[in-house]
Parts: sequence; structure tokens; C-alpha cells
Amino acid sequence: MEPTAHSQQKTSTPPSTETAEDLAFKLNAALRNGNKRDVLELLEKGADVNSKAESGWTPLQSAVQANDEDLVRLLLDKGACPHARKDNGGTAFTEAAIVGNVNVLELLLDCGLNINDHDNNGFTAFMEAAWYGKEEALKFLYSKGANVNLRREVSEEKLKLHQGGETALMDACRRGHFSVVKILVQEMGADVNICDNKDRNALIHALREGCAKKRYESAVSIGHFLLGCGADVNSKDECGKTALIQAVEMQSLDLVKALLEKGEIDIDDADEEGNTALMVAVEKNDYNIAKLLCEEKARTDVGNLIAVANRNRAHDMSRLLQQYDAKFVSETLKDWEPNSKRWSDQLKNLYKMYRPMIGKLKIFQCIQQRIWNTSQGGIYLGLHGGTEVAVRISCSTEGDNEKRFFEQCGNCEHLLKLFQFEKARGYMYFCFPLWERNLEEHLQEPEDQMDYKDALRMIFQAVRELHSLGFALQDLHPSNFFIDLRGKIYLTDFDNKRELIEGKEELVNADLEALSRLVLYVLARGRKPLQQVSPADLAADSPDYKEALDLVSCLASHDEWGLEGLSKHPYFWSKQTRFKFLKSIWNKIKDLRNRKAVFQASNATESSPYPRWTKEIDKDVLNIMENPRKGKPFKYSDDVTDLLRLIRNLDEHPDSRISNRIGDHAEYFLKLFPALTIYVYNSLRQNPKYSHFADIQDPSL
Repeated sequence: MEPTAHSQQKTSTPPSTETAEDLAFKLNAALRNGNKRDVLELLEKGADVNSKAESGWTPLQSAVQANDEDLVRLLLDKGACPHARKDNGGTAFTEAAIVGNVNVLELLLDCGLNINDHDNNGFTAFMEAAWYGKEEALKFLYSKGANVNLRREVSEEKLKLHQGGETALMDACRRGHFSVVKILVQEMGADVNICDNKDRNALIHALREGCAKKRYESAVSIGHFLLGCGADVNSKDECGKTALIQAVEMQSLDLVKALLEKGEIDIDDADEEGNTALMVAVEKNDYNIAKLLCEEKARTDVGNLIAVANRNRAHDMSRLLQQYDAKFVSETLKDWEPNSKRWSDQLKNLYKMYRPMIGKLKIFQCIQQRIWNTSQGGIYLGLHGGTEVAVRISCSTEGDNEKRFFEQCGNCEHLLKLFQFEKARGYMYFCFPLWERNLEEHLQEPEDQMDYKDALRMIFQAVRELHSLGFALQDLHPSNFFIDLRGKIYLTDFDNKRELIEGKEELVNADLEALSRLVLYVLARGRKPLQQVSPADLAADSPDYKEALDLVSCLASHDEWGLEGLSKHPYFWSKQTRFKFLKSIWNKIKDLRNRKAVFQASNATESSPYPRWTKEIDKDVLNIMENPRKGKPFKYSDDVTDLLRLIRNLDEHPDSRISNRIGDHAEYFLKLFPALTIYVYNSLRQNPKYSHFADIQDPSL
């Protein structure tokens, strides 16, 4: 018996309301949980086997990460693309090397992947296996032709910063995988003396991580092994530290002995800060290493070794050094004058005092050295390699996100850039170029000589740059804009109030509204608090008054031209650009009826600001223009198009009688008709046919 239409409707599965994005998210989650039943069900519902979840992860890559060979085979059978890449350029193949699953690697390799293919950071599957210590995967990839000595390929931009060039051996050394290091060198012939783009060899990579307690033993073992394999002991890291200096920093007496026994090392070689191996040993109060270095004829006349030993209360060390002719030298600091005028006294005090160095950073966290308070803590003065900086301190767990944000600001002209950073004892020290004052402080200065138009131009660009990075600030307060010695303005977000825009237009609109208040605050010279200032506080006699009012209105109403378009607003135009704009309109709009139509359409919302302009202009000027020496008489009407015609004719057919009477044409007309520019500008903008005539970039900017 055939089922009825009613029974068919009752038993059928209702159509899914889930979006493709929902299905992709659930599919990736099911794969990472190894839930085959849910995977099959989602695929039957129409989940795209090649969809991408967060950070570009495909279902196949998620299955590989879950180390589920059956699910990998299932997805490949369903048409999953083995060549698909995550946002960082990684593939399922490189992910399989991280997991170390040889069967999956072989399965993917049979799909035609290039064994030496790499992600955006230059990592190949072979390098990933070395980094994560996956020995079987490493051996398999080597047997299939992986290039053992391949150096990490990076973009041209990173290459300029000397990044990249590392090998699988360097990765294994850095991560402390001693057994992998031995396999790479002894079984696969890895070259121990290849250098990366910072001229560091495998030995340097091994020792640079050796100070960490959990890596100490493996670093010592790898160091001894590489020395036995002929590693170059004179290679240095990016800070100029030799293997000997690094071994002293690790406080490994055995490794120091092994390096000195090579007889190829300069015992007095110094890093970029001038520190020798002996100086490091004395600073760390390692008597045995210092004694060995002295016995091996290390110089004791470099650095004030006795003073350092005395500061550490290391009397045995002091006597040892004296036995090898070290002398106490009374420290006399050379005269030093900071660039900063405002912070000069505090910087001089910091320069003179002794402080333990944090990398290249000298800082003293005390109220006298604090220059600003934020909700995230204080900002302090510092000297980084002798350069005056402002220092913000964050916990390392939060600092990585901060560092990523500030690094994104590196190519922006008016976002505060990260100068350098240091890490120590679970904290990150972010160093920024030192500023003199913030905008709020600057406007309170009685001698303030700020070019307000130029200041707002920089503020606008700063906000545009922040938006271009995908963030809205929601805190465009004048205290967040800093001014350096040259008067350049920078925006920063030390309070972490930025939010990702990601299509949230309301965040951009909120920034535009905040910017409208900030414009009023700046133009009102900061005489009122930000939240109390209003258009009534602007000087009505200012030559930019009408333009400023219009700019504030456009920002507050989320003008359709956006911040990019408003950065070209007539407020920012010079006097000559405004006058040139007015006199060009008559020629640009060719037909007389069209000229009148442009302004008549505008009159529906805003009437001409000068309906009787012929009565306001100098009578003699109007008479001369209506009765030219050469040409027919012409009667100008009070229509705004005739005013524009007069401005155009006056400038294109100069008459000395007029020039002698009114002087500079631009000065005269802009002062007499201050609302004309913005009226003409808005009239054009409201007309789709002629709006492009309003899109002007002042050539003087």
C-alpha cells in the first residue's frame, strides 16, 4: 500500500536551518573530538568537506590534528583537498608531521604533495617533525627525500629584518631534542655550521635556550655533542654573544671548559653591550668559572670588575680578581644631556643610579620615575641601550597579545610604535619612543602655539590607521594622544579598550561621534572638559568657523564619506585651495541650467547664505566687473551661481583697479563670504552627478 501524502509529510525529516558556517564549525569540532558518528551525520546534512573554520582550519587538518587515521581516510574519500592551507599557510601534511603520524604522512604524500612544501613562516613538514621531536616522522620524511639542510624561506619583508634561514637541526637544538639532534647529524648528515639569516649556527641555537632550568641539561649535552662534531665556536647570536658568553650565562663550568679546550675561541670577545665572558661570570658571581677564565688569561682590565664583585658582596670573587691584577676604578659618569626637556631631571637621575639591567633596559619602578598612570598600571621612564623610552610593564601571559598589537602599529605614522621589548621574571617590558606631553596637557600650556588644523589632521590619520588595522578604540580621549619633541601626534591604547570591528559598523560610528567631540575640544583650546564642550565654545570669528561646524556635524551624523572622505573636508584646505575651488566651479559645470540646478536642489534643505550678495560686495568692484573695459556690460544677479561667475571672471581677467582696492582676492572673498565654501561644497556633494568635484585633496598637505 502506498503511503498517503499526509503520512509522508509526517515522517519526513524537517529541512535543516543550520547555515554552512554552523555546519563547518560543528564538523571541525566533531573531528577534533574524534566523533565519527557526528562527522558522518554532518556530512549527510551537507557540511562542506572543504569548508574552513577559525584561522582557516579545514576538516582534513582537524582530523589530522586529532591523530585519527580513519577519519583522515574518510574525508579524503569524501573529496577533502589535501593541498588546502590554513591562514598561516600550513597544510594537513605539515600538521601530520607535528603529530608525528607516519601512516597519515604517507597517505598524504601519495596524494601528490611536495615533501619540501612550506607554510608562510617557511616551516616544512621535516622542520616541524624536528621542532616537536617526532623521530619516526623525521626518519620517514628523510627516506622520502626531505632536504635535511633546507633553510627556512621567509618573505622579502622578513628577510630585510634578517629573519628566517633556520634549519631542522637548529629547531631540534633550540627545543632541546638531543636524540633528534644526533639522528640529524649522525644518520642524515645535517651540517652543524650552516647559519640562519642572523648568522647563528646550531650551537648558538642550542645554548641560547640553556638558561631555562628545564632546558639546561639537554643544552649542555647538545653543546658537547656539537663541539665534538666540529661546530664553529666563534659564531654569535644577534646580540653579539659568543658560545662562550652563552655558556657562562648558563653557568655551565663543563661547557666553558670544553669551549676553551677547542683553542679556537677569543676569550675576550665581547657582545654588543661590551660584556666579556669574565664580566658575565663576575656579574653572576660564579667563582669557579671566573677562576677558570682568569687562569686562561682573560683580561681583567675590561669593565669595573671589582666594583661589580663588591656590589654583589662577593669578597672571595674580589680577592680572586685582585690576584689577577684587576683594579677598582672609581666610576665617573660622562656628562649626558637627555633629548627630552620635560623629563630631563628624572632621566639624569636614572642615568646616574645603578640599576640591574633587564636586557638592554635600565628602569626604576618608583613614583619619581612614573610619567603616566593607566588602568593597566604605570608608565615609567627608561633607558634602552641609551635611548630615552617610555616603558609599560605587562605580565608575560598578557604581553604576547599586546606585543602583537603594537607590532601591527609599526607601519603606521601616527600610532605609537613599539621601539623594543624585554622579558624577565614573567614580565614583558614594552619600550616606546618617549613623548613630552599628551594632548590634554599640551592644550593647558599657557605658551601653547599648536597648529590646530595640523594637529587634527594627524589625529584623523591616527584614527584611520587604527581602523585600517581592524580596531575601534571607544576611548578617543585627549590623554591618549601623545606629542613628541617635534610636535608629532601619536595615538595609543594603554588601557586596552580597543575592540575588533569585524563588520560592527556601530563601533566605527561611535568613534566618529567621539572624534566630533575631540575636534570641538581641540578647537576650543581645551578650556572645557571633553564631555562638556559644545559648538557654542568655538570662536565665531575664526576664518574656519563654518567649516569646523560642518566637520563636527558630519562626524556626529556618521557622514557617508567616512573618515577617509572627511580627511579631505574643506576645514583642512588652505585659503588658496578654498578660493581655487570656488573659482573652478563655473568652468567645471558647463551648462548654465545645470549650474543653477545644483544649487537649487541644495536650496531645498539649505538656502543660499548670501541671497543679497550684490549689496555686500564692494560697489566699485561690482561696477567694474559689470562694465569691463573690453567686452559687453553684464548685470550680475543675487543668484549664487553669478557670485561664482564673478569670482571666476575676476581672477581670470584681473583688473589692477580691483586689486588695488581689495588686495589679495582670496583673502577678500573668503572673509566677506565665509560660508560660501562649505555651501558650495555641500551642494556639490548632494548632487550625484557633480559630487566628484567636491573630492579635493589639498596639494599643500
